[in-house]
Amino acid sequence: MSTAFINDAQVEHIAKGFLNANLPKAEWTHPAHFAALLWILRYRPDLNPEKDMPGLIRAYNLATGTENSDSSGYHETITLASITATRAVLARHASDMSLHTILNQIMDSSLGKSNWLLTHWLRETLFSVAARRNWVAPDRTALNP
Repeated sequence: MSTAFINDAQVEHIAKGFLNANLPKAEWTHPAHFAALLWILRYRPDLNPEKDMPGLIRAYNLATGTENSDSSGYHETITLASITATRAVLARHASDMSLHTILNQIMDSSLGKSNWLLTHWLRETLFSVAARRNWVAPDRTALNP
């Protein structure tokens, strides 16, 4: 089992830094994306991730010097797939289970690999301009996290 995250304060730090657009860019890693989503899903019922994450991600990207374009920054299909996967994982755990424990389990699973989406999408589909701009359904295997 992964021990990359040792407490929920680490998860909260990432989520709040992301939401405030002041998390250092070097800390915005693959695990950090899941950390932020887990925390938002559990502690921010005022946010609708599918509706609010695009703007939050774009704002964070701009604050850290990342351009949102057809080849960089915000990616709709990756974002929605990640929300779907994170929501499914969170639903399988008790509501009082620590987020860092859930996050470590995610990182030890296939979702912990940065290329997990390529199980469901062909590379050329996933990294197309169409998939960056809008949701594109999986073209390899269904997304059943």
